[in-house]
Amino acid sequence: MLPNTGKLAGCTLFITGASRGIGKAIALKAAKDGANIVIAAKTTQAHPKLPGTIYTAAEEIEAVGGKALPCVVDVRDEQQISNAVEKAVQKFGGIDILVNNASAISLTNTLETPTKRVDLMMSVNTRGTYLTSKACIPYLKKSKIAHILNLSPPLNLNPIWFKQHCAYTIAKYGMSMCVLGMAEEFKGEIAVNALWPKTAIHTAAMDMLGGSGVESQCRKADIIADAAYSIFSKPKSFTGNFIIDENLLKEEGIKNFDIYAVKPGHPLLPDFFLDEYPQMVTKEVEKQQDAAPPAKDWKQYLQQPKLAAGAVEETFKILNTALSEDIVKATQAVYLFELSGEDGGTWYLDLKNNGGNAGSGQPSEPVDVVMTMTTSDFVKMFSGKLKPTMAFMSGKLKIKDYPKLGI
Repeated sequence: MLPNTGKLAGCTLFITGASRGIGKAIALKAAKDGANIVIAAKTTQAHPKLPGTIYTAAEEIEAVGGKALPCVVDVRDEQQISNAVEKAVQKFGGIDILVNNASAISLTNTLETPTKRVDLMMSVNTRGTYLTSKACIPYLKKSKIAHILNLSPPLNLNPIWFKQHCAYTIAKYGMSMCVLGMAEEFKGEIAVNALWPKTAIHTAAMDMLGGSGVESQCRKADIIADAAYSIFSKPKSFTGNFIIDENLLKEEGIKNFDIYAVKPGHPLLPDFFLDEYPQMVTKEVEKQQDAAPPAKDWKQYLQQPKLAAGAVEETFKILNTALSEDIVKATQAVYLFELSGEDGGTWYLDLKNNGGNAGSGQPSEPVDVVMTMTTSDFVKMFSGKLKPTMAFMSGKLKIKDYPKLGI
């Protein structure tokens, strides 16, 4: 992991949503340098499924050497933001770094997203980021460090990221657009950047989204904390960047990323808004289907209102022809698919042994991951029509470890 250098000693960080998860991880990393942390979050009592409050976070921060100021802040409330900023300045003398981490998520399509959910996401993600930045900027201008960091993605206009959850994408991209505008507006005074994970990060919120077993597909929040720490160590001229955690840490000399994995060596779930994903085989399948003869035109399966009989079997035939030692070497996992619907059943994809293998039934080797989905969505995923991330986040794909066979 990225070592602490003491560079943030005495600096004041104002972090929204710092009572748990990524926000708290960034706070603890800075606190180890002896930084002052303003915990700007609204949780004063622990939630049954989302443990942690601004007060328990403050105890952890002070236990590792930092100073903490817990403030009750709902970023939808401009007055609460203003009050917290005033308290921070009174207690610590100023603000050096702002981390806009607070966020709301609803992975629902247009007709299934209630207006109150739309308002929540817009108010927390876009408006909350804007208002908190606005309140902190007068003090950031006085700092020698002066950083704003938004936990938001690169602006990727691929329609796939809007199709299933338009409201969430708009709200999240609003945070990124704040980076785009403010980096230019305050160039030379304040560094403004965005940070986003390459893979899913294990948090209590992720457990609620992904269900039991999802943690093995994730990295720890420590990787985001290390990347944020690296950004804070850079000069004000480092601004207007949309940074991916792994890419930045590779530049810092980190080579072993298993240290960040919840379950080292286990396949990782790619995060939203990034077109790259580890399932190399999907691209190979697309090449195969493009080269397939007209009599077996793959796209015919997707154009039919009802899945054609044999589509799953045909998919696995194409998968088998697409496998290679390079794909196996890059993936190193055995997948079991529990498919429901017509032409369903149990199928496997071995991307761990020899040159790889795929077919029906149980594999001869121990299974690493079980994926549960409909046959229709399976075909779409392996033909490139449905991104694995989208399938998982929308609930079409459920992922779990394979403890039930004891292998």
